[in-house]
Amino acid sequence: MPTLLNEKSLEDLITNYLTERHGYDLGVSDDYDKTYGIDLGSLEAFLRATQPELIAASRIFDTATNRRRFFERLRNEITKRGVVYVLRKGVRHLARTFELYMPLPSELSEQAQKRYDLNRFTVIRQLHYSAARPGQSVDMVLLINGLPILTMELKNQLTCQNTANAVAQYRSERDPRELLFGVGRCAVHFALDDETVEMCTKLSGRDSWFLPFNKGNEDGAGNPVNPNGLRTAYLWEEILKKESLSDILEHYAQMVQERNENGRLSVKVIWPRWHQLEVVRQLLKASRTNDIGQRYLVQHSAGSGKSNSIAWLAYQLVELLQESQALFDSVIIITDRRNLDRQTRNNVRAFTHSEHLVGWSDSSNTLRQLLEGGTKIIITTVQKFSFILTTINQDLASRRFAVIIDEAHSSQSGRMSAAVNQTLAGTQDREELDTEDEVNALIQQHIEGRQMASNANFYAFTATPKNKTLEIFGTPFEREDGEVGHRPCHVYTMKQAIEEGFIHDVLNNYTTYQSYYKIRKAIEDDPEFERKQAMRKLRYFVESQPETIRQKAEVMVEHFHHAVAHRIGGEARCMICTAGIVRAIDYYQEVKRLLAERGSQYQAIIAFSGEVDYHGTRVTEASLNGFPSTEIEAKFRTGNYRFLIVADKFQTGYDEPLLHTMYVDKPLAGVKAVQTLSRLNRKRPKKEETFVLDFVNTSEEIETAFQPFYKTTLLSRETDPNKLNDLLGEIEQYDLYTLYEVETLNSFYWTGTQREKIDPLLDTMKERFVALDDESKVACKSAIKAYVRTYDYLSTVMPEGSIDWEKKQTVLSLLLPKLPTLGVDDLTKGLIESVDFDAYRLQKQEERNIQLQNVDSEIEPVPTSSFSGVMEEDMQYLSVIESEFNELFGNIDWQDSELVRKQVEELTERVKNNDDVRNAMLRNDEATANQNCDESTQNEVTQMTLTHTELMQHYFTNHDFQQHLNEMIREKVRQAVNPPYDENELKQRIQEEFQKDFADFCDGVHYVEFDEVLRLFFGIIHAETIPDLQALDKILKRTLNCLYRAEHREEDYRSWYSELVGRFEAFLKKIYWLKEGAPVPLTATGKEPALLDTVRHFPKIERLYHSKNPKYDTFKQCYRVVYDWRNKESHIAVDLPADLLPTALHAAVALYLYATMVSAEELKDKL
Repeated sequence: MPTLLNEKSLEDLITNYLTERHGYDLGVSDDYDKTYGIDLGSLEAFLRATQPELIAASRIFDTATNRRRFFERLRNEITKRGVVYVLRKGVRHLARTFELYMPLPSELSEQAQKRYDLNRFTVIRQLHYSAARPGQSVDMVLLINGLPILTMELKNQLTCQNTANAVAQYRSERDPRELLFGVGRCAVHFALDDETVEMCTKLSGRDSWFLPFNKGNEDGAGNPVNPNGLRTAYLWEEILKKESLSDILEHYAQMVQERNENGRLSVKVIWPRWHQLEVVRQLLKASRTNDIGQRYLVQHSAGSGKSNSIAWLAYQLVELLQESQALFDSVIIITDRRNLDRQTRNNVRAFTHSEHLVGWSDSSNTLRQLLEGGTKIIITTVQKFSFILTTINQDLASRRFAVIIDEAHSSQSGRMSAAVNQTLAGTQDREELDTEDEVNALIQQHIEGRQMASNANFYAFTATPKNKTLEIFGTPFEREDGEVGHRPCHVYTMKQAIEEGFIHDVLNNYTTYQSYYKIRKAIEDDPEFERKQAMRKLRYFVESQPETIRQKAEVMVEHFHHAVAHRIGGEARCMICTAGIVRAIDYYQEVKRLLAERGSQYQAIIAFSGEVDYHGTRVTEASLNGFPSTEIEAKFRTGNYRFLIVADKFQTGYDEPLLHTMYVDKPLAGVKAVQTLSRLNRKRPKKEETFVLDFVNTSEEIETAFQPFYKTTLLSRETDPNKLNDLLGEIEQYDLYTLYEVETLNSFYWTGTQREKIDPLLDTMKERFVALDDESKVACKSAIKAYVRTYDYLSTVMPEGSIDWEKKQTVLSLLLPKLPTLGVDDLTKGLIESVDFDAYRLQKQEERNIQLQNVDSEIEPVPTSSFSGVMEEDMQYLSVIESEFNELFGNIDWQDSELVRKQVEELTERVKNNDDVRNAMLRNDEATANQNCDESTQNEVTQMTLTHTELMQHYFTNHDFQQHLNEMIREKVRQAVNPPYDENELKQRIQEEFQKDFADFCDGVHYVEFDEVLRLFFGIIHAETIPDLQALDKILKRTLNCLYRAEHREEDYRSWYSELVGRFEAFLKKIYWLKEGAPVPLTATGKEPALLDTVRHFPKIERLYHSKNPKYDTFKQCYRVVYDWRNKESHIAVDLPADLLPTALHAAVALYLYATMVSAEELKDKL
């Protein structure tokens, strides 16, 4: 009889596993009492087995009335407090409390294990839950001691039903008014098929919000192939194992009641998602098994629930035991700003169920008291934590800490990190020593204190790990090149979160705008100003003009009313991100005016820190808004407030799902861009997409910012400590100090000598610095800054320190504040008074969905080089500055546009024909190729400057134009040398090239038609097989793309021919794997198969060698070349004459297509 693969078979599979492997009881639908929503028999049996004296004394089961009253009380308590609360706390009935569940035992308690074993875990199939609709049933329900814990609706992809159908069934057929589906009556509801799982904690009909509960597959959505069963087997094999389910109910699941701004009570039911559960369990296991002093980095996407993960981790770390003693004395949670601090505090308190466990530090004194008092969980901001060194005098070295850092990149400056480490490590007693030994001992102690505290574990969470964060907290691994890289210990990628629909892709619907300005000279004189300073100041001047603000604000307000206001059921909000406080106030006033002008009911709020002078009046956000700053978040999500206008506020850690659209009028780059735009990504019912209108940044710049954090972020290598020696070499060439002065100053400093002995030494060094020439001052001070910054950081991660480095650090860090500022004189005084604003134009550039590459990203370690060089003044007449500004920002009006066009073409040709540029474009990464191309462009421009043309003048005097021209030439060269891969065009070119060669074969009778050969050919290239063959995809795509879509040199032809001939064996092995599902067998002697061994499995190719049929000549010719080449010891491709290279390349590709053609029948149903 064939295997059953229907929905019932999946139900059988799960039920059998739960009962046979996990020891669940198998119940029946009639066990469930629809009046009380409980399996009364199981509950009574549990109570009698675990609390017989209490049952006897209370007499709750002695009469029908007593039974009814008890079950009514229990039903009402579950409805009011949720099943999780009742399981944990029991139910109070009359004067007694009845335990409804026995918790997981500690590792030390055999008695507790016996009590836990008395719990009755039950699975019921096809449970009929409704008295009103007796025909309705849910596929599966799991109960503990008679109380329903979760439900499951199952579907089967093999019968054309999937998880989406199960979700739809919950939304349309599972009435939340039924007891089983009421809020909190079950902890969670699972919709699943054989490939994916989704979960919902609160059924609300069509508004039921389901979230993915999947492991992820290659950093994306879904689940990986399970070699031992179904992709979703982890649900019943791992999650629903008794101990696992108990762990979730005891430590993760929660029903939280909250009052909103209107005073209404709302209920939120919490169940961990897979990535949250996995990371917390993984970190707890590592903490139990590893020694104290470890570092763990968690890279979880913005909006992925890091706050809950941190709360779950924190209070379970508190519970960890080691030999019956607490593993950690205190758990310290460090957040990067007050708003996040409050959010984390509320989350932790909700999960710990004990108010006295948690302390919140709002001052350094409070923080000291909490640490000294042994408070179990302490929440503080990193700003407060830095004061510990000066406020704690008690020895903490004997205590053990767990430090959880939220948004780790914000909190780990070298000095801040050292402060944390030194505080936690404590102060050790020292012996009396000679003066020199005493100084060195003090310095050595300080060095050890800088390093990661050995009495603390660090758990760092971030969505955007910087290089410094990866090196401090990441897990080291050895790369193929011998370097040591660092990676996160757990990852939930932005890619997976987006693909799963857990967060919005904020790069969809991304619209950019370009501004054009024109100014005019307002005075008769023509004074000179420094050109670069003037251009910056003029840009700020025109951006601040009322006309500029008005036009942009009009676009924002109009867009909001027409495209945004009706979203999320009319509740959508927007944020305007500005470049500064004054600009934010300008927008606030203009938006308010525009809203009033159109009679809009919507209102705006402004947010910035501190007090600022605005047109002669001191203002704060509170004075402008008319309500306290603490109310901004609450006000924004209520009433008619729709616009939040910010200046560097609410751009990190702010979680508002109603935020739908962002208007950006400030430069964004790197982590800041990701953090800011990710404020939009939170999901909620009816929020279907997001919009960004960007008035400053290009879509390419935003793509560059997001790409490193789309998948796993890796550190390419560790920082080389020898960089410190290099920097000292730079500094010491200027003879600022002597060895005697370094030793003397350190002796004074570390033994607490009065400062009047230290200052003369520093002043002497300062005088030597002042005597340097200007260029040396810049180079020297830059090197000092680089050394102090690099040492602050490296000293926390180096396995061992250097007393000499520390002594130099002491000297240089004390000297640096005394050195004079090397500021640039303002050479633009009077500029703004000399010009008038003439015209402004705002132009929409493009609206697109920015696509990120599906690759892990490597970032370089912290740069340690210093910058030297004095900027030469570039004085220009005001008339020239006026002309250049208008050309740059108002579209350049070329005097001879035809000449410029020809020069750009000539310039492009020169760069394109540069061998170094071509090789870089073909073989190096994009950054290196861009650098080579730009350098070549500049060199070629230099060669052309003898003509002093208009184009060259713009190139050398206008940085922005130079950048634009460089980008344009890069793009043209790339298109010519190594164009972006375009498979459709590539197929068309190959079709045209080989249609005639295969006309006699691909007639649909002897072999499949050529269109099908092409489809299969690219299918083979893309197919995933064994790791040894994975590189073939990239190599063949690049080679074919360049061969048929790029311009060629003879050496390019030779390189591509060598690639094609050399990879044919791998191509055949890939075909074999696709056909047979296994690698080509080993030879009779047990060796890996070579070309001839592989070809024996392809008789139609093997016969080519001796074929006498002329129509096979093309394929025969190339096969013989491959045959001869692979059998030479040198394995060097035949050195063909240049005129034969195109023919040889044609034959090589034809051989690949021939191999595809003769294998088509076996492949067409598999690709």
